[in-house]
Amino acid sequence: EVFSARMKILEKQENKFIRVRCNNCKNEQILFEKATTDVKCTSCNAEIAKPKGGKIEIKAKIIEILK
Repeated sequence: EVFSARMKILEKQENKFIRVRCNNCKNEQILFEKATTDVKCTSCNAEIAKPKGGKIEIKAKIIEILK
């Protein structure tokens, strides 16, 4: 029963990936919503997200939320 309860909790946790567009160069890339390090654009090296209290603070334009 304990294992079953833990599996239900894990199934409810939905970590998402987010497709964003850099404000500087318009490059698109996919981020994990719970990244633990600063995320920089792979093209121009601008900061597009940084960790903030368990999730990320996104500084780029969100294009799509992926599951």
